[in-house]
Amino acid sequence: MENEEFSRKSEKLGLVDREGNRSYTQPQPELDGELKKDPEKDIDTTKPIKAPKDVVPDLSPTTQLAHDYENALQEAGFGRYQWTLFAALGMGLAADGVEIFVVGFVLPSAERDLCLSDQRKGWLGGIIFLGMMIGAIIWGSVSDKLGRKITLLIALGTNALFAVISAFSTGYGFFMFCRFFSGIGIGGSIPIIFAYYSEFLPTNKRGEHLSWLCLFWMAGGVYASGFAWAIIPHAGWALSMSGIHSWRVYVFVCSIPCILSFISLFFMHESPRFLLEVNQHDEAIKILKKVHDVNHRFQEELVYQVTKIDLPPPKNDESTFVEITEDTTTSAGRWFVRVKTFIVPAMKNNLELFKKDYRRTTLLLLAVWISLAFGYFGLIVWFPEMIKHIQIQRYLGETDQLFDQSVSNVNVTKDFQNRAYFNSNFTNVCFDNLNIKHVTFSNCLFTNCSFNKVSSSELFFRNSRISNTIFNYTDFFDYKFINTVLDNSFFYNLRKGCRLDFAENYSAYWMYFVAFVGTLAVLPGNIFSALMMDRIGRLYMLVGSMAISAVSVFFIWVGNSESNIVGMSCLFNGVTIMAWNSLDVITTELYPTGKRSTAFGLLNAMSRIGAVIANVLFGQMIGINKAVPILLTAAILGSGAGAAWKLPDTKNVALT
Repeated sequence: MENEEFSRKSEKLGLVDREGNRSYTQPQPELDGELKKDPEKDIDTTKPIKAPKDVVPDLSPTTQLAHDYENALQEAGFGRYQWTLFAALGMGLAADGVEIFVVGFVLPSAERDLCLSDQRKGWLGGIIFLGMMIGAIIWGSVSDKLGRKITLLIALGTNALFAVISAFSTGYGFFMFCRFFSGIGIGGSIPIIFAYYSEFLPTNKRGEHLSWLCLFWMAGGVYASGFAWAIIPHAGWALSMSGIHSWRVYVFVCSIPCILSFISLFFMHESPRFLLEVNQHDEAIKILKKVHDVNHRFQEELVYQVTKIDLPPPKNDESTFVEITEDTTTSAGRWFVRVKTFIVPAMKNNLELFKKDYRRTTLLLLAVWISLAFGYFGLIVWFPEMIKHIQIQRYLGETDQLFDQSVSNVNVTKDFQNRAYFNSNFTNVCFDNLNIKHVTFSNCLFTNCSFNKVSSSELFFRNSRISNTIFNYTDFFDYKFINTVLDNSFFYNLRKGCRLDFAENYSAYWMYFVAFVGTLAVLPGNIFSALMMDRIGRLYMLVGSMAISAVSVFFIWVGNSESNIVGMSCLFNGVTIMAWNSLDVITTELYPTGKRSTAFGLLNAMSRIGAVIANVLFGQMIGINKAVPILLTAAILGSGAGAAWKLPDTKNVALT
């Protein structure tokens, strides 16, 4: 009798349903108000009733759903399922890290093969960011309407397909085309990955494990720089691959993380939180039960208790796909209806981020994203360029200055470089089967000479005279002869291809090693942010790391040597990665499920504006004046920290 009385009262309080199952949709007891008597109940309501601990006194359906879903996740547990998803999504995040670095590593090797001038190289670097901007906006909105899993599969598939094709492209235009669409594919992966994974994590695990997920972005950078170091400088790779240039092998290898992530995701499930958002309740419960069963596979006696989660009333908006009726007779008409009923609400979802409810949060986050992207992407490009500039200056400072030389009746068959001849005479000299690098002939006279099978880089004849000389199988194009007279001289079998001079890839091993070390330096920052994110809080970590990054920029003033530049690169990368991890987590948690991926994608896309501006500005200032980029970067990072301070901290807040 006592048990029956207890069950009857529990049912009245909403703690169990009529079948005795535990319920997460308890009606809220009245805590305040006028004193009254409920004639249908034996319980005296003239006194305030204390709510049970697991009942949240909130009448908002959205907040109640967030509370119920949090309880459902806690019941499902954290274990093998989340770790498997962690690995699958992590490889997708690594693919994004690879994409950031791959073009920079390819350019020194691919510039001859694809005829890349400095202007073309700049466009190739920029086209990746442009593709990522478009992809972040497109896929972020799509995943909030179509689903996390299917959208991520499409995005990763697009990236993998065009990345592989680009490895075999033979021209600059087609290579640009492929890298652009590769950028569109991978640009949408980050917003979806963080939204997808966060919706499988209970509150007490979310900050830490989203931070651990960021390790894969670092792993992608290490993967890209490590294989660049191992593959590109080795000519043997090209020979072993039947003449395929080593950079093509490298581009193909860099597509592997994306392919692995694409395959792995086929075995995962859609986000239950997204399914609840689109009123697919039964499917969401099935997936949560599967998560529970995988996590408790050795505890068969444990049964998943959640059978129902009450949903808010369906939203009356245009986000629902309409049925295409027989009235739409043509194929084009049907596709027009599909596109219209999908794109229009997706774009409205982006615009709603700037309406009253979200405007302040969106604008503050936008300022933080752009400022952090400006400092980070500007400096990680600037560090290796500074090292290259220092090497070039040292190299040119060691140039042999040769005056009034007289060379006659000799065969030159050994490569020579870094020389400057002034007022010299060359008579009956045969230059045969060699490379000439960084050599200038000023006010020189060549008589009865020959150049046979000679390739050159940064070779120029200035104010000179060349008589009775034969050029056979050379790349001596017109622009190499500056105010120079050619008298009775002939060119045969002029080499076709790129009529360009290229800066040498100074110390290729050193450059790739520097990139490798700089990428690896983010590991301590990643580990610290993962361990301390839920203890310190997202907001304090974001503001603190951005402020420290701004201060650390000033130490670049002492970076007048290669070792100093490497040290500053490691320090800056290690601190800044904590800011990125915090920003990723706080952005994920500040928006509801229906706008989470859209907001992340939009902010990620807009941050590329800061990256593009930084690359242009820093590129112009290399070797001219360090003060402008240093002071500007410090000021922008400091301003970003100030904007971040005004954001709410999302520590211990359930996903809405």
